[in-house]
Parts: sequence; structure tokens; C-alpha cells
Amino acid sequence: MTDKSDLDEVFKALADPTRRLLLDRLRSHDGQPLGELCGGLDMSRQSATQHLDQLVRAGLVTVVRRGRERLHYLNPVPIHDIGERWIAAYAAPRLAAISAIKARAEEHSMTSPIPTYVYVTYIRATSEAVWHALTDAETTARYWAHANVSDWQPGSPWEHRRNVDGVVDVTGTVLESEPPTRLVVTFEDSDDVREHGPSVVTFLVEPHEDIVRLTVTHENLPNAEMLQGISSGWPAVLANLKSLLETGDVLPTAPWAVPAAAPAAHA
Repeated sequence: MTDKSDLDEVFKALADPTRRLLLDRLRSHDGQPLGELCGGLDMSRQSATQHLDQLVRAGLVTVVRRGRERLHYLNPVPIHDIGERWIAAYAAPRLAAISAIKARAEEHSMTSPIPTYVYVTYIRATSEAVWHALTDAETTARYWAHANVSDWQPGSPWEHRRNVDGVVDVTGTVLESEPPTRLVVTFEDSDDVREHGPSVVTFLVEPHEDIVRLTVTHENLPNAEMLQGISSGWPAVLANLKSLLETGDVLPTAPWAVPAAAPAAHA
């Protein structure tokens, strides 16, 4: 949950119409570089950058580097926290029903053929500990119910093996490996030949004082169905990872076992 000082930054960022316009542009088309995102604004590039910096400080926008480019992604978590604090307790059933209807409508209207998912979490741990948790088979088995098996060298294969029966649900290839800060792998959960190739997952571990920021970017998704699946899957896995590193144990209930909010009987 976002604390009071963080919420002050969020409200300050949302108070400006230009910053709200930037958020709307990212909602329509996530993952834009600065020039595309700020194109057509009636202001200098420097002023536009200052507005973006305010959104980044508030946690509403996440920046992911791709080579020499900086891509901007909408991060809805602070706005969700506002809803949890002032709305959810009073109108959760009705809003859940409305949200479900809206989500189905947006899924049918999705225009991007290769959507991207970005998730950011903050963990009280060292970058080395996070890297170990991402790449050690025994540790991944504890918080993911699968062992991630590889030597994690560029070009090597990796497998996502179930704890229960050893069945491999996901395979891939290690594209980049820069311990303890950057790991890039292909993520192949189907034998189907996909037009744009396999999806790609990037783990970016950025240390700051006694915490790290872990950004997971899942790109080149084949369809809205997979986007919907990983949008619930990644937060659950990373919540378990965070709990393990910060408390020494995983969550008492597997987070992916928590049922989705059921629509209310009466809207």
C-alpha cells in the first residue's frame, strides 16, 4: 500500500492536465519513447520532460531502457492504491462488476498485435539475493511451484519444471545474462509457431541503498488471452518472491490460488 507521502506525490502529479494527457496517451499505447509520447504538445521538450519526471517520481510511469531508447510505461499501482483506500471498502462489489464488463470490452477492442506487460516491485534485499532467487532452481521451486533450470549463460536453454511431476511447462533460451542486474530470456509456453516469434521476458534488478527495484517486462505477447493470463500470474509470483526474500518464507497461501473477484449479483 502506498504511504501518505507517496500519495501526496500522486495527487500532485494528477493535478496537472498535461500530465493527465500523458497518462492517457500511455493508456492508449503503452511503451512509448519520449519523442512519440510528447509529440504535438504545445511546449518545449524540456518542459515535457519535467512533466514526465514528475509522473516517474509519483510512480505513475515506469521507464525501461531498450538500447539507446527510454520507453515509458503506465504503472497503475498508485491509482489502484487510492481506490483501495477510499473506494474499495464502500463500493467494491458494484465496481468489480463494472470493471469486469470494461475489461471484456477492452479485450475485444485491443488493436496492438504484440502487446507488452510491465510490472514493477520493490524488495528489501540485495541485488545478488534477487538474482539468486531468479536463477537458483531450488529457490524458484519454493516461491513459484516450478524450478527454473539452466546454467544461465547466453545461448543456453532454460526450463520451467513443475515441482509435483517434473513436467516442463515453459522452455526458452537465455538471450542476455548480466549478473546481478539483467536477465533476458525467451518464454515459450506453446509448440505453436507464432508469427512474431516467442515472447521475451526481461528481469531488471536496480539496487538503491537497502532495497532493489525489480522490473519484469514481458514483450511480444501473441494475443490478449496471454496478456490477461500473465497480468495475474506475474504479480502473484513476484509477491511470493518478495515475501520469501523479506521474511524468509513464502506467503501462507499460494497467491495464484486466490480466486479472481467474482462479479456482484446485482450491479
